[in-house]
Parts: sequence; C-alpha cells; structure tokens
Amino acid sequence: MRLVRWTPDDLVRRLDDVVTVYGEAMNYRTDLLAARRGYIAAHVRRPGFRAVASLTSEGHLAGFGYGYLGAAGQWWHDQVHRALDGDARRRWLADCFEVVELHVRPPAQGHGLGARQLTALLTMAPGSTTLLSTPEADEQRSRAWRLYRRFGFVDVLRHFHFPGDERPFGILGRDLPLTPQAPVDRAAAAPGPGVP
Repeated sequence: MRLVRWTPDDLVRRLDDVVTVYGEAMNYRTDLLAARRGYIAAHVRRPGFRAVASLTSEGHLAGFGYGYLGAAGQWWHDQVHRALDGDARRRWLADCFEVVELHVRPPAQGHGLGARQLTALLTMAPGSTTLLSTPEADEQRSRAWRLYRRFGFVDVLRHFHFPGDERPFGILGRDLPLTPQAPVDRAAAAPGPGVP
C-alpha cells in the first residue's frame, strides 16, 4: 500500500473510484452518491485544496481524504458558523482547514490507513485550525471517533443536525500545524466539555 498526494486533477480522474469508496465507507444509497459526485468535483477548485490517496500495489483505491480552506458562502462552513457563538467562530473558523472527506474501504479498515491519510493531509494543510464532522457514535467502538481523539480533536459542537440529514453529527476541531508527536496519547486527547 502506498500513500500519495493527489492534485485536483488526480482526484477528478479517479472520481468514479472516489465515489465508490465513499459509498462503501459511509454505507450510502446509490441515489445519494450521484449527487455527491458533483459536490466532490466542485470541491477540488476551492482555495487550499489538499488531497491524499491510499493505493494498492495494483493501483486500486483503498482510501482517500481531502479538504480545503473554509470560507463564507460554502454550505458546510455556513451551517457550522450559524451554530457557533462569536468567540467560537473566531477561534475555529477564522483560518480553518476543513477535512471534508476521509474514508477507507471497509475491507482495508483497521490497518492504519486512516491514520496515515489524516497525518499526511493535516501535515499539508494550510490554516491555523482544522474542523471536521462525523456522525455521532459510541466513541469506544467507532474507529473514526477513536482516530480523531488520538489526533487530539476536541468537541466543538455535539449532536448537530445538518439540514436534510436526520443523523446527529459531532463537529470536532484541533489546532494546526500537526505536531510531530501527533497522533497524541489517548489520555491526552480526552474530550473536554464544549469549546476549549
């Protein structure tokens, strides 16, 4: 397995594979994936775009991640902006790299690919903070939650509902740059109440 940095054109060339991995990892219906394809294609042109991919020795996509600098007028950014108070907005959104997608194909999960992808992505990320959203889950059982806690992500918003999705999400954040010791020790990454 090799981890590579992708340009916007690299991701667009492999868009079918990206959407397939996304669908498998998120267990989404096919009709939802068609709409997601258009969003992903548009995201590659946003300022600060960074992407990574995990490829098998045969060149098959096992996982990917990408993000960009958040700004007013972007749907996700605006939803989170409205939910935060003024201090939290200044703290988290003023210079924020949003981790938009980070996925590993289910058969490849549990082998450290997500951690390697997140490390590479955050090492390249512009900005002074990073935010991401993930469906609420049992933090002890969810691989995604355990990964984000190991990397020092803290609670920014919990049980947040995006329009059009009945599931609650956690909005998690951490400071950038990613320090050499990250991911951090699990005890050091224990979540605190609310915004730090």
